[in-house]
Amino acid sequence: MSHQIIKDLNKRYTTKKYDAEKRISHEDMVVIKEAIRLSASSINSQPWKFIVIESDDAKHRFHNTFANVHQFNQPHAKAASHTILLAYDPKFTKEKYAKRVDAEVTSGHLPAEMYNTFMGAYAFAEANTDDVGYNGTWTKAQVYIALGNLLHTLARLGIDSTPMEGVDSLLIGEEFKEELDGHVCEVALAIGYHKEGEDYNYGLPKARLSLDDVITTL
Repeated sequence: MSHQIIKDLNKRYTTKKYDAEKRISHEDMVVIKEAIRLSASSINSQPWKFIVIESDDAKHRFHNTFANVHQFNQPHAKAASHTILLAYDPKFTKEKYAKRVDAEVTSGHLPAEMYNTFMGAYAFAEANTDDVGYNGTWTKAQVYIALGNLLHTLARLGIDSTPMEGVDSLLIGEEFKEELDGHVCEVALAIGYHKEGEDYNYGLPKARLSLDDVITTL
């Protein structure tokens, strides 16, 4: 298929080895950050925080979080141009949601007289909140919407990526406690450019189920 979207998705793959000498340009990082910011979420909740690891110091700190588990992903911590920690708010309150609704009004997207009506949408979050205020299962799902958006953005830019659930959430929480500000990171995304001739996953054909296996048109 010749459509650009399909070309992008056929080209993107999970990178296994990065070229530590190649860096993503400042201009592309501006696009990437804005793409994350514009990601969709249920009721426009945006219950997330994204930590962009760029400096050598931050890479070293991230590298240290692999001390106990998932060492197969540890090389990406320093070799990838950047890594993005995608973190969710485990206790997304109505007060926090009000800040999002305020933005709806100030942006001109929502008429001021609709403020209280839109606040009522928090019922979706309440339906997924337990007796102690935990709604992390719901907010974590929103983070994966942002991850999907980010993967396609990177493919369009010709930037390689590696989604990593193989990270130590506890050590990340300790090492980046101040930056996370109560958010929880259970998935990260290494981004950059693959190492020519040393990335065994590069250039292989896609392995997906057939259209009929995954899509039913009624």
